[in-house]
Amino acid sequence: MNSPASPSLLIVEDDIALQKQLKWSLDKFESVLAHDGLSALQLFRRHTPAVVTMDLGLPPDQDSVSEGFKLLERLLELEPMTKVIVLTGQNDQSNALRAIRMGAYDFLAKPVDPDVLCLTVERAQRLYELQQENRRLQMQQPDGALRGLLTRDPAMLKICRTIEKVATSSATVLLLGESGTGKEVLAQGLHEASGRKGRFVAINCAAIPDALLESELFGYEKGAFTGAVKTTVGKIETANGGTLMLDEIGDLPMSLQAKLLRFLQERSIERLGGRNEISVDVRIVGATHQNLQGLIAQQLFREDLYYRLAEIVVDIPPLRARQGDAVLLTHAFVRKYSSELRRAAPSLADDAVRAIEAHAWPGNIRELQNLTRRACIMTDGDRISAEDLGLESPAAEGGELATLDLRAVRESAERRAVITAMARAGGNIVKASELLGVSRPTLYDLMNRLQIK
Repeated sequence: MNSPASPSLLIVEDDIALQKQLKWSLDKFESVLAHDGLSALQLFRRHTPAVVTMDLGLPPDQDSVSEGFKLLERLLELEPMTKVIVLTGQNDQSNALRAIRMGAYDFLAKPVDPDVLCLTVERAQRLYELQQENRRLQMQQPDGALRGLLTRDPAMLKICRTIEKVATSSATVLLLGESGTGKEVLAQGLHEASGRKGRFVAINCAAIPDALLESELFGYEKGAFTGAVKTTVGKIETANGGTLMLDEIGDLPMSLQAKLLRFLQERSIERLGGRNEISVDVRIVGATHQNLQGLIAQQLFREDLYYRLAEIVVDIPPLRARQGDAVLLTHAFVRKYSSELRRAAPSLADDAVRAIEAHAWPGNIRELQNLTRRACIMTDGDRISAEDLGLESPAAEGGELATLDLRAVRESAERRAVITAMARAGGNIVKASELLGVSRPTLYDLMNRLQIK
């Protein structure tokens, strides 16, 4: 049995007879009724309707507009995108214009024509839905080097700024980090921000046998070896004018390391079986989860190649070290996979949020994606629990202060609280401010002071 649709309309009117008339006129919309400001706020918080129709004269002071304007201000503070339609008396144009300046969507004079009211509500709801869809698409596709990367962790944001700074240069970039931390996403972001017209090409050095890797990278001429029935362009040439990502470069065999070093120095290659040098303009991005300095000590990786690759080194933190990102990413994955499954996106239960924050995520973002996708497929209700994710809900934890400097402790605690609240609220400022128990302007001031974007 399907659950009833969430009300998309809130009707605020203290006159019971007029309230019933409005509900009858707008019977095509799922609606809830309120007779004063307090009940209206309670219903608004519970249902978050797209559209609100309201009178300005509300109890306990129906003869004044003060209660109505207080309610209007509070509604738009809680959810600025809500479309509020103010119903006014015939000679009340000044208050109607004041309401529009405060952010109301429209105003209609009483007595209201039912057809005009229905059309106005329908247009307001359609605009609200379009704005919500636009906001969803903007969240899914951020610009520049952040495309495909969702984070609020200060260390990751600093990395994104670094990527943007070096993108337009020709410097070789080396991305270091555990498997599943997003190295390829950052490499693609680097390519997109570079303005290069060529392709982004990625090759996994650990996934191709050593005997085939050279021909994959440099290509080969017809007849170069048995089975070479035609001339084939390698990955380096394919990425000409663009970016080549050498993933798991720590697994590159020593024989190929020398040839790659020569290419980085000369910026030209020879295909297998060929005699002509081919100039190639390509940006190289190396990536590995291995300790290259350790491999150099074991004489498994060339030191001169390392320094050619390491013009810019980016250490990517694991997911467990990114403050608030695990929950933030889970919200995004739930929306993505629910959309693919053509179903309403379930919310995260409190025990799921605590479990996500406590889990060590040894598989990083790949592990998080897999668990979230499985939970979206398997859950029957409208909430995802820790059990649905296959995680244990942790007990409350304590800890010792690392410093006794009260100002530093307070700022650190505020930063953690704001980032965690924003992650839990999925980036919604209003919900985050409610979690923190502060007003929306206060939260904006906190984020500005703590330099949280």
